[in-house]
Amino acid sequence: MSRYTHGQHRSVTDSYRWRNAENSAAYVLDEMVPGRSLLDVGCGPGSITADLAARVAPGPVTAVDASPEAVDLARETAREAGDDTIDFRVADAHELDLPDDSFDIVHAHQVLQHLADPVRALTEMRRVAAPGGVVAACDSDYSAMYWYPLLPEIQEWMDLYQRVARANGGEPDAGRRMVAWARRAGFTDVTYTMEVWNHSAPDRRTWWGRMWAERILESDMGRQAVAEGFATRADLERISAGWTAWSEDPDGVFAVPRGAIVCRA
Repeated sequence: MSRYTHGQHRSVTDSYRWRNAENSAAYVLDEMVPGRSLLDVGCGPGSITADLAARVAPGPVTAVDASPEAVDLARETAREAGDDTIDFRVADAHELDLPDDSFDIVHAHQVLQHLADPVRALTEMRRVAAPGGVVAACDSDYSAMYWYPLLPEIQEWMDLYQRVARANGGEPDAGRRMVAWARRAGFTDVTYTMEVWNHSAPDRRTWWGRMWAERILESDMGRQAVAEGFATRADLERISAGWTAWSEDPDGVFAVPRGAIVCRA
């Protein structure tokens, strides 16, 4: 089994609410046709789910997440968006308790990188996709991320994240592995594209840097790093200060490359 590296601290879930269909699922929006049925796997706090649901309405939408807290947040997000029709459930992506051939679109955003067996999860997504439907997934690739200035504290953050994520059974460099995983799951028609989150504009830099300055100290990642001897509290404080310094530097850039697949069932 895998463990979700980030956890459900407010610094994590609040940052996820920034995500929507346009900035996080552009690669598959052409498939979001009104009337199509949608399954969102690993919905998190539900901001992408609610946005996609509006695009496929009146098509039925089901959303699942392994975390009961995330599912509760997602229900709240949907209610705030005026949608009480989404069927939210707690479920493991490795074993979806859903019938075969059920959905026109199966979507998973930033999910596979955290799973012990992403191929098994994609196989499940393929099982529940209707003939002629699509399975779409997108994940970051941590080793491909880049930033400037080259602050040692940010490199320390990267090294620590990689170590904690792999200790949890995940693969932080998922973006480059998406096609291979899809093919191993039995897909033969796979389209691969790249998307990038650019956190370099002044407002984005301030938000991203301050978010990580808090998140490294307060989220499950930081607590686990200390508990398992990967870092000390002093290390986390130093990394946090580095994120703050980066956020205030007018030369600062940060790019998050993400690999995306659209697989025909």
